[in-house]
Amino acid sequence: MEMKELSNIMQQNGIVGAGGAGFPSYAKLSENADTIIMNCAECEPLLRLHRQLLEKHAREIVGTFYMMGQLMGVKDIVIGIKKAYKKTIAALEECISDYEGVRLGLLDEVYPAGDEVVLIYEVTGKVVPPGGIPIQIGVAVFNVETVYNVYRALKKNTPVVDKLVSVVAEVEHPVTVRVPIGTSIEDVVQMAGGVTAKNPVYFIGGPMMGYIGTGAQPVTKTTNAVLVLPEDHLLVQRKRSKASIDLKRAAASCCQCTMCTDLCPRNRLGHPIEPHLFMRAATCKDIQDTDAFINTMFCCSCGLCELYSCMQGLSPRSLMAEYKVGLRAHGIKPPQGVIPKPVGSEREYRKVPMERLMARLDLTKYNKEAPINDEAVDMKKVRILLSQHIGAPAVAVVNVGDTVERGQMIAEPGKGLSVAIHASISGIVTEVNEKYVLIEK
Repeated sequence: MEMKELSNIMQQNGIVGAGGAGFPSYAKLSENADTIIMNCAECEPLLRLHRQLLEKHAREIVGTFYMMGQLMGVKDIVIGIKKAYKKTIAALEECISDYEGVRLGLLDEVYPAGDEVVLIYEVTGKVVPPGGIPIQIGVAVFNVETVYNVYRALKKNTPVVDKLVSVVAEVEHPVTVRVPIGTSIEDVVQMAGGVTAKNPVYFIGGPMMGYIGTGAQPVTKTTNAVLVLPEDHLLVQRKRSKASIDLKRAAASCCQCTMCTDLCPRNRLGHPIEPHLFMRAATCKDIQDTDAFINTMFCCSCGLCELYSCMQGLSPRSLMAEYKVGLRAHGIKPPQGVIPKPVGSEREYRKVPMERLMARLDLTKYNKEAPINDEAVDMKKVRILLSQHIGAPAVAVVNVGDTVERGQMIAEPGKGLSVAIHASISGIVTEVNEKYVLIEK
């Protein structure tokens, strides 16, 4: 097999980053890479699915990852994994010696170790330039479930039709389940035995970078977790706060202590993002130095500044996100060619332990096992979005009344950067529009 053939297989089978923004994975295959990294850092608190999946299918995943590295011609094949994941590491050590050049990159249990830029520095010592992408320094990063989806496409002829989702917090039985793409969040939550809180709020994704969703919205290729939280929980209240109020609170109480900047993971890697300067400029409406605003575009939105660092409970991340939207709306792009400052030795002492972060967020009580059920469940109805990835949406190739089989392509890749979408259950197409395809048994 050649790299071009693998790239086509990945695109046609709908393989994207199984978490985060869903970047089409075929576009990461490049002859310019000298290092590939598999991300098993489980960036967010309470998430477990990647370490669970890698422990259960270590040989299949490592073998596929090794094959990808061989086709790309890289020199370094790294599995980035936290030292705390002892069972998964043990499973890897049983098979990793069979693949020459594959090594483990052991990480501390800190947040955000799974951030792509942080992960690359931890296991290679390389710094991705501000506003840049990993391939600029010869690195490509894939997460565990993405690599497993490549294995399924190659060995089982199975496209991306389902997704592993962890359901945790206020549920009877925390669990990680494999559900068809397009399953409603409410149906997924029921697989954990139902909720244990009044007026539950569905937090989609991790507690730091996730968002408040609804029970009716569908699972996509990037849905990693559902946190069921009571509506009075700190995270819910912070997420529901209004930017106008946050700005007034910051104007009244930001003391310029610099803690938000001192603990900023990107700032510690030399990127010119300084939340405290932004807060001062925004609250004082000081536009003399525009860099304080433009440099917000280098923020990775990890949330440490507002959910951990700030002793006043202010919201630098949320306010910077508002400003970034405004900058983009006016056609302003991140500056190019910015050279990062040297990484200082103090960085090692400014990492945030996951245990302390969970305590600060009142999540420690939810830190329970969520055993994986890797057998796909069946659903009677799914609503499959045509845009589940960065790039052009897929274009539907089915019509209302068509009978489709599980795994059948229902939308072909759009023009440019895009991937195909497939039926996640067998049934009849009952609705098709520009946004989704509805399939019912």
